[in-house]
Amino acid sequence: MPEYLQDHHSLIYWLAGGSVVMLVLGALFAPAVIARIPADYFVRETRVETRSWHILRIVTRIGKNLLGVLLLVAGILMLILPGQGILTIFAALMLLEFPGKRRLELAIIRQRIVLKAVQWLRQRAGRDPLEMPPTIQPDA
Repeated sequence: MPEYLQDHHSLIYWLAGGSVVMLVLGALFAPAVIARIPADYFVRETRVETRSWHILRIVTRIGKNLLGVLLLVAGILMLILPGQGILTIFAALMLLEFPGKRRLELAIIRQRIVLKAVQWLRQRAGRDPLEMPPTIQPDA
């Protein structure tokens, strides 16, 4: 293995640099996205969706989805590299628009450790805790 590392030292530098970039991205954007989630996001029945196709709305949606994809890739990489992978993936899912999003969000937030981390981040940001359906409450 040491010979491999000596022969591929530039790859190691790129992986280390990528790891640092992913850690910074996750540390900066994931808490910001989580703090912006409306407190009633998981308990409201229907979401208000405007179907306005003004150019600003289109550009905003594209930008939001591009940031979501970037965070998703960063979160997946953070599952094997240093960083808060699950929280970053959760933040990415909040930004992305795709079929089945709600089910996936609920599956992730049902994990006690994720819900506790999300609530802690929101408290730290001065936001109200997320209201959760009765079936998704963390242990006290």
